[in-house]
Amino acid sequence: MNLQVKQRIPLKIKRMGINGEGIGFYKKTLVFVPGALKGEEVFCQVVSVKRNFVQAKLLKINKPSKFRVEPACSIYEDCGGCQLMHLRYDKQLEFKTDLLGQALKKFKPANFESYDIRPTIGMEQPQHYRAKLQFQTRSFDGSVKAGLFAEGSHRLINIDDCLVQDDLTQAIMNKVTNLLDKYRLPIYNERKIAGIRTVMIRRALGSNQVQLIFVTSKSVSFTKLVKELTESFPEIVTIAVNYNYSKSSEIYGQETEILWGQDTIQEEVLDYSFALSPRAFYQLNPQQTEVLYGQAVEALDVGKAEHLIDAYCGVGTIGLAFANKVKSIRGMDIIPEAIEDARKNAKSLGLENAHYEVGKAEDIIPRWYKEGYRADALIVDPPRTGLDDKLLKTILAYTPEKMVYVSCNVSTLARDLVSLAKVYDVNYIQSVDMFPHTARTEAVVKLTKKM
Repeated sequence: MNLQVKQRIPLKIKRMGINGEGIGFYKKTLVFVPGALKGEEVFCQVVSVKRNFVQAKLLKINKPSKFRVEPACSIYEDCGGCQLMHLRYDKQLEFKTDLLGQALKKFKPANFESYDIRPTIGMEQPQHYRAKLQFQTRSFDGSVKAGLFAEGSHRLINIDDCLVQDDLTQAIMNKVTNLLDKYRLPIYNERKIAGIRTVMIRRALGSNQVQLIFVTSKSVSFTKLVKELTESFPEIVTIAVNYNYSKSSEIYGQETEILWGQDTIQEEVLDYSFALSPRAFYQLNPQQTEVLYGQAVEALDVGKAEHLIDAYCGVGTIGLAFANKVKSIRGMDIIPEAIEDARKNAKSLGLENAHYEVGKAEDIIPRWYKEGYRADALIVDPPRTGLDDKLLKTILAYTPEKMVYVSCNVSTLARDLVSLAKVYDVNYIQSVDMFPHTARTEAVVKLTKKM
C-alpha cells in the first residue's frame, strides 16, 4: 500500500458503507470517506492507513450526486449524531435496505442470496422523532453546556435545537441547563469525577407525560431546580436521580431513586398501554415503534393454543401485543425495574397468562424446559451486540416452531443468522427506519423451523 497520511487523492465513490461513509478504490486500495455519496467524484486527504484500507476526509466534491441535499441542521458536521442528512430521504431508505444485503453478503448465512429483503418502511415526517434525550453535561467558561460528544472524542458539542429531537424534550433540556447554571449545581469534571454528568428526558407519546433522570457522581440538592422546572413544564410527572460513581463510560450506575412525582409514565402502542420506569428500555421513536411492533405481530402467526417466549422482554412491550392471541407468554430481562414494570403492565391489562422473571434468557429458558414448559414460538429483541452465544445455543437446542428476530444491528443479525439458518428458514426480512438521517436501521425477521 503506497498511500501515506496527509496524501491528497482523487476518488470515485462506488458504494456506501455500513456507517454511511462513501467507499472507493485508489489503485486497488479501499478508501473510506465520511460525507461522500455513491456516484460522486471527490478529492480527499488520507487521515489513517490501516492494513487493508485507508480512511480519508472529504476536501472537495468535484462531481456531486444528484441525491445530495443541504443538511437542515446547523451543527450536522460537528455533532456526528446523524450520518445521512446530506442524502435525500428516499435514498436513505434505499441505503438501509442495501445495508442488510451488505451484511448478509459478508457473513453468508445459508441461502442468503434468495432471502426476501423488503423495502425499508420510512416516515412521512422524518424530523423531531426522538422522544428520548440523553445529553452529557459539562461546564465551559463558567456556564453549563449540554449535548453529545463529537464522534470519536470527548469534545462536547452543545445542542439546544436538534432537528431529530422531540421539541418538548429539547425545550426541557434547555431549561435544565439554564437552571443548573442558575443554582450553581456541581457539574461533572473528568478529573474530579464529581457532579451531574448526564441528563435523560423521555416523553410518552400516548400520554404526553415526561420523566427525567439526573445522573450524578455525588450527592446534590435538586430541591429548588425541581420546583422551578415542574412549574415551567406541567408535563413532567417523574424526576429521578441515578448515582454513577464509576470512571467508565457506562451511562448509569446501579442506584436510582425517585426525587419527585410518580414512579412511571404511561405510554401506548398498538391497542394497549403500559408503564415505563425511568431506567426501563423503550424504543426512542414512538411513531415507528407502532410500525415495528405491527410488523412483528404480522410476522409471528400464533394461535390460542400456543405458548410464547419473549426474550429480552424489557417492560413487556412487544410480548403484550400477543398476550390475547396465545395460551401463555413468558418473558425475562436482566433489569429488575423492567420486569417489575412488565408484571404491573400485565396486571393492569387484566392478563393472567403472562409470566416474567429477572435473569438471562440463556439461563432461564433451559430451566423452564426442565420444568416441563414448551414454547411454540419465540421473539428475540437483543441489544446491538446481538444474541448471546449461550442463548443462541439454547435456541438451537430447543428450536420453537416459529421465531421473530427484531434487530437493531444488521451486522450482528447477519452473524446470528449463520447459526439460525441451519435450523430455520428465513421467510423474509422487513427493515423499518427507526432512526432517520442516521446509518442505523431496525429489521423484523420471520423464521420458521425447517421441515
